[in-house]
Amino acid sequence: MDISLDVLDFYRGKKIFVTGHTGFKGSWLCRLLLNAGATVTGYSLEPESKGLFNLFQLSEKIESYTGDIQNMDFLCDTVSKVRPDIVFHLAAQPLVLQSYVDPVGTFRTNIMGTVHILEAVRRCETIRSIVNITTDKVYENKEFLWAYRENENLCGIDPYSNSKSCSELVTFSYRNSFFHSGDNRALSTARSGNVIGGGDFAADRIIPDCFRAASKGKAIVVRSPHSVRPYQHVLDCLDGYLLLAKKQYEEKERFEGSYNFGPSDEKCLTTGELVDQFCHYWGDHLTWFTQSDSVHHEATYLKIDSMKARTILNWKQKWTITEAVEKTVDWYKHFLNEGNNIAAYTDAQISDYYGSVNKNVR
Repeated sequence: MDISLDVLDFYRGKKIFVTGHTGFKGSWLCRLLLNAGATVTGYSLEPESKGLFNLFQLSEKIESYTGDIQNMDFLCDTVSKVRPDIVFHLAAQPLVLQSYVDPVGTFRTNIMGTVHILEAVRRCETIRSIVNITTDKVYENKEFLWAYRENENLCGIDPYSNSKSCSELVTFSYRNSFFHSGDNRALSTARSGNVIGGGDFAADRIIPDCFRAASKGKAIVVRSPHSVRPYQHVLDCLDGYLLLAKKQYEEKERFEGSYNFGPSDEKCLTTGELVDQFCHYWGDHLTWFTQSDSVHHEATYLKIDSMKARTILNWKQKWTITEAVEKTVDWYKHFLNEGNNIAAYTDAQISDYYGSVNKNVR
């Protein structure tokens, strides 16, 4: 059996708990798990009225709890009530620029939020596999031209990146203090590259900025066109998370740890090159220009080495960045033309990604 379909088959009938399920990645993950036949429960802040969670009609498909990741008592009670098999922790303050506006809130959410979900896991004996999703920005960025590996120093510069570095350290402590070799719960962290895909409407992200400008017939404003980033489609990194959770569920000692999920070194590209591709697939003579008024630090080079995931997990990127941009543009165009049918169109993209997916969405 193809490894991708084997992964999806593993999740059929499993009880999955997702924090941050109303966000961009979380909504895609929930839709993907529903396609695989899993029973999904989410815990997050109230979704945005026009956000992806509502566009995917997920409130009709999953059990959804509205709560703050900082409310440990309610979170622990919820996990104990649900009694899941697997936990994906995505709840976070995810924006670099916002972390400069509210550093205290960012540190509180991203560090103590991790402590709280791991405490909830520690008190629930049904859980076998936990993946804490952090970021490619956890590394101490020295502007290397080569890619960072999992064993390199963790020390993000801005409050968002640094809080995620701390989340990694919290995970390391819990794994070695409470989920050690005598415990059957496997705990890992996943560090993915910059993800793109339909339905991201966040502020100060390049693809949402492209979409907003294109939908209004305006030129795109690009802050840092020469910055190199490990861009990939959201389904590529989610596929890595699913594979990691499955593998460590089955063989804790062999597979748990920290993993990068991103494109190979030579497939990274600049933000300007990414925007060029967006303009090409959007058409309508879409253009862009550079304008930067940011006073905050922004790395020029950021690449991650995913050899560990490719070798140990047998994970691989399925869509090239060109395919990823084309799929993303197609999604946004379909949303503009037939927004009410976007959940079904998303399922079609998931099916296209995996080649063949049983339609188990209820």
